[in-house]
Amino acid sequence: MEKFSRIKYERPDLAIVKQGMEKNAERMENAASYEEFRKAYLDNQELTRDSETMASVAYVRNTMDTKDEYYEKEREYFDEESAKLTPVEKRLKHAAVHSPFRASFDKEFGEIALKEAEIDERLLDEKNIPLMIEEQKLCAEYQKITAGCHVELDGEDCNFYGLLKAMESTDRAKRKRAFEAFAGLYEGISEKLDGIYDKLVSLRVQQSKNLGFDSYIDYIYPARGRYDYGAKEAAEFREKIAKYVTPAVDRMLKRQAKRLGVDKLRYYDEMMYYPLGNPQPDGTMEEMVGWAKEMYAELSPETKEFFDFMTEYELFDLKTRPGKSMGGYCTSFPAMKAPFIFSNFNGTSADVDVLTHEAGHAFQAYLSFRRQVLDSYVASTAEIDEIHSMTMEHFTYPWMDKFFGKRADEYRQQHLASSLATIPYLVSVDEFQHRVFEKPDMTAKERRAAWKTIEKKYMPWRDYDGNAFMEEGGFWMQKLHIFLYPFYYIDYALAQTCAHQLYLKMRDNRAEAWEDYLNLCKAGGSLGYFDLLKVARLDNPFTSGAVQENVEKLEKILEDGEKKLNL
Repeated sequence: MEKFSRIKYERPDLAIVKQGMEKNAERMENAASYEEFRKAYLDNQELTRDSETMASVAYVRNTMDTKDEYYEKEREYFDEESAKLTPVEKRLKHAAVHSPFRASFDKEFGEIALKEAEIDERLLDEKNIPLMIEEQKLCAEYQKITAGCHVELDGEDCNFYGLLKAMESTDRAKRKRAFEAFAGLYEGISEKLDGIYDKLVSLRVQQSKNLGFDSYIDYIYPARGRYDYGAKEAAEFREKIAKYVTPAVDRMLKRQAKRLGVDKLRYYDEMMYYPLGNPQPDGTMEEMVGWAKEMYAELSPETKEFFDFMTEYELFDLKTRPGKSMGGYCTSFPAMKAPFIFSNFNGTSADVDVLTHEAGHAFQAYLSFRRQVLDSYVASTAEIDEIHSMTMEHFTYPWMDKFFGKRADEYRQQHLASSLATIPYLVSVDEFQHRVFEKPDMTAKERRAAWKTIEKKYMPWRDYDGNAFMEEGGFWMQKLHIFLYPFYYIDYALAQTCAHQLYLKMRDNRAEAWEDYLNLCKAGGSLGYFDLLKVARLDNPFTSGAVQENVEKLEKILEDGEKKLNL
């Protein structure tokens, strides 16, 4: 394998790939034995890995520089041509689901693969091909618009990440100026983003109607692999957050306001945990990657092998740059069994969070690539995959001295507090998306009003200090998942509930907690959501008192931490 920068990109001919897929479908349909069926299925995986890898390389290089026209065109090629593979993908899934050898396949590999194929078969329809292509174009347009935003603040040219860093300044007036600039950037592009979202909502609703669903909500749960719960259970979970987490966070933020010496927290104060400033990593990007390498070498033999691989092949892009897409993600190159981490470092503790959160995703992918035979088992649904990332953040606490020196205890305290405080926002995004698709003809003004109502329910402390755009509900626009990954956000809240369980177990028995976590990572997506929770010996967030129990224990730990730090 080459280092990422040296990977040669070659556009695959998806028409040829399609022909190969057709032949494999025919082989599966006409198989005279399980061995023939099995070989055709696995050969098809092998066939598509190279094209999937090139698609991933093109995507990464496009997000690294959204102004690069070459990779913009390559991404468009994959978005359009991949959608045209829908008929043959449906044929392959039908051949697998209805094969007389399905029982033998299930016995060898487990039932989830073909259960997913059965759902996918229903969700694939040629009528949706042009809609899928248009959807991807709009998503790319959203990324390009937000990546191009910048503004001058105190003589410095800042993008959104620079403004977020400024919102951690010890100078409250500067924090407010940064917030006003942040809000102003979104207000300035709000008409474009509203227009994009109007079209995305319409396209998504039409796709669900083409498949015979009564609403997009009915479609998206199976589409996201949510077989064990639905909208009703999600709503009940959100109510648990409102009942137990919101009051605890409210109490915590009141103590924070007192600590900062302000009468009331404004939005631009919420990220300011300490009066003298939040702990920041004391090192360059290269130094932090080096410290991370040391950390993972000490954490476990598996993490050492993984991170050595990541650094050897330079599977990172961490620096923020003009034109670089917003956000952070972990993706992979299947043909190389290699994960890749993308982020935007901005000089705050969030940079360290990337080296733990996204590395948690990458670690799990690295393990599964080497243990799972089926490509569909390399990853699970997001409710599980985010446990991998969020739990890694907690497991790396003992090594935070490398990054924060004498302020490591302050970082650990702040990080734990933040992991609890963010949950009400996570479910706010989920409820907002349900509201939107319950009434998909909402106007932009109605969407903002809906967000404002939801904020008051889950985050009653939120105060935008009179900024008209944000006060009327404009804050929802800053969450790219709403545009790019519909209904991906309650996954974080469910996963954080489970990550907190593993953190609490870690405090009592670190070795046992690590074993549970490692078993979960190795299992990939080979089981359903509820069964994977059992693999890690986790309480089900829907059916147990996990939310309430977590909050009570975490609030006590946080209060004790404040006393220890004399806050």
